[in-house]
Amino acid sequence: MAEDFTEFVHAQWRPLVRTAVFLGCALPDAEDVVQTALMKAYRSWPKVSAAADPTAYTFKIMLNTLTRSRERRWHGERPTEALPDRVVDDPVLAVDRRDELLRLLSHLPREQQEVLVLRYVADLTEAQTAAALGIATGTAKSRASRGLATCQRLHEEAR
Repeated sequence: MAEDFTEFVHAQWRPLVRTAVFLGCALPDAEDVVQTALMKAYRSWPKVSAAADPTAYTFKIMLNTLTRSRERRWHGERPTEALPDRVVDDPVLAVDRRDELLRLLSHLPREQQEVLVLRYVADLTEAQTAAALGIATGTAKSRASRGLATCQRLHEEAR
């Protein structure tokens, strides 16, 4: 069991962290959210590993953990809402035009952000994305389509 989980963590750590960052977390917060989610997955590893798609199941755990962490407001904590004014070198996120992508995503409803990040940043399939979000595959497709159309429009307006 421990070896399977260790291999799974090695394979999924970076995609999970990258996803949390693209959903608005600062890198240290993203790592905390992912670590918490993976601890939850470990406690339920027999159930997670027996799921139809353990990767999608774990992304769902991470998204739920992220949502709950954003709901907490104690000691003046607030979720990251402002984006950096400039592009910052980020070895974990070797993505061209990261700053522009984050700005475009910030204009989308959270549901569309989640679908686009899971599909195109975490590289999940449509079915995995739908499973991670607990929605129908058709809903994931339509949210992705609307989100991409909005991003394209905003990108063209910014030129």
